[in-house]
Amino acid sequence: MGRLDGKTALITAAGAGIGRASAIAFARENARVIATDIDPAALQTLADTTNIETHLLDVTDSAAIADLIESQPGLDILFNVAGWVHNGTIEDCGRQDWDRSVLINLTSMYEMSRAVLPRMVKQGRGVILNMSSVASSVTGAPNRFAYGATKAGVIGLTKAIAADYVGYNIRCNVICPGTVDSPSLQGRMRAQGDYEQARQKFVSRQPMGRLGRPEEIAELAVYLVSEESAFTTGAVHVVDGGWTN
Repeated sequence: MGRLDGKTALITAAGAGIGRASAIAFARENARVIATDIDPAALQTLADTTNIETHLLDVTDSAAIADLIESQPGLDILFNVAGWVHNGTIEDCGRQDWDRSVLINLTSMYEMSRAVLPRMVKQGRGVILNMSSVASSVTGAPNRFAYGATKAGVIGLTKAIAADYVGYNIRCNVICPGTVDSPSLQGRMRAQGDYEQARQKFVSRQPMGRLGRPEEIAELAVYLVSEESAFTTGAVHVVDGGWTN
């Protein structure tokens, strides 16, 4: 028996980092997991995991989203994880960078949620969980202008869905992690030239003296999509090692 027995969960960006850890955690709790990602090689690492089926999905492609949702017999849980980090201030953020940030970080969650909500309303239940960040309306982070602005939008989107659909037995919550050690973060640290210096910079702003682990965020996600959190909706869950205390 698992905490997600009989549930079907769709997870975006499930090929690496928090998305991958969450797919594995949901499957361990006996959910049927539809793990999606734009990277086929990343998805391949999940191909032999019990209770997980993998699908390529570009979360910026409305038609692809509609086709995938239509192909699934039932969806109880949607976990929107996909995101993109632009580095820089407003002056460093050209219109192309801004548009890409909005498209991947915010519009994708609008598209995914809008696609699954009619089905959830019809079946009389559902859970949507969104990935934001403490670099949002929770706190400002240097050189994260576009990322922080769009992740603040995710919090607003979450609260709006929660308010509109609470009467349909549909819950919507948001997780705001601090700095989590993921392939995405590793890539950004290497891109700065001096990997060790970049890593130390990220670690130094963490009061716990370490980065978060994807598995730690995944455990919170399991709780928020399970019946254990049945009285929770529209809530912002900060898990940042004390960064914003």
